[in-house]
Amino acid sequence: MSKLVLVIGSKRYSSWSLRPWIAMRQAGLSFDEVLIPFRRPDSRAALETHSPTAKVPVLRLDGRLVWESLAILETLAEAYPGAGLWPTDAVARAEARAVSAEMHAGFAALRQHMPLDFCAQHPGRGRGAEVADDIRRIVAIWDSCRERFASDGPFLFGPFTAADAMFAPVVSRFHTYVVELSGPSQAYADTVRSLPAMAEWGAAAATEDEAEVFG
Repeated sequence: MSKLVLVIGSKRYSSWSLRPWIAMRQAGLSFDEVLIPFRRPDSRAALETHSPTAKVPVLRLDGRLVWESLAILETLAEAYPGAGLWPTDAVARAEARAVSAEMHAGFAALRQHMPLDFCAQHPGRGRGAEVADDIRRIVAIWDSCRERFASDGPFLFGPFTAADAMFAPVVSRFHTYVVELSGPSQAYADTVRSLPAMAEWGAAAATEDEAEVFG
């Protein structure tokens, strides 16, 4: 059996780390976790030990290194086809890849003004026209995918897929900044937030010392 090691950053703040981590948990994959806290004196050196970019996440699979969250998800989908990380239907699979790539490359205003803080509540903070545009587009993606592809499950394409992993940090952001959602989008966000894997991640995030991470 392949040995998987996932190198991640601080769980309270690392949105990119959450994506492959929750996908692997949802897929039932066994893996070792290496967590590197951010902004300690030795953080850069520790990151360089594990990552060619000195960034997280990084997957180690049978001696191979894979970095960037979306590339990790694609690699896992190839290595574990039974994990269901992409929809089986070709049309749904193409759309799942498209919205995942859009999430990976876009929504800069949301990222800048509503950074991930898994344990905080900041109602209304970070709002602005560009952020509002990002929120509207994300809600449109969620509603469209749910309406057209989710007849057999509560996630974007029915069962949990890599697309849900890509949007999981956004669900957390919307909770942190108390973003008002429509009925279907709120139901989807509630479904993601209720996952045991999200609770596990959040419990670990709550134990992290903010002074250690950002001091």
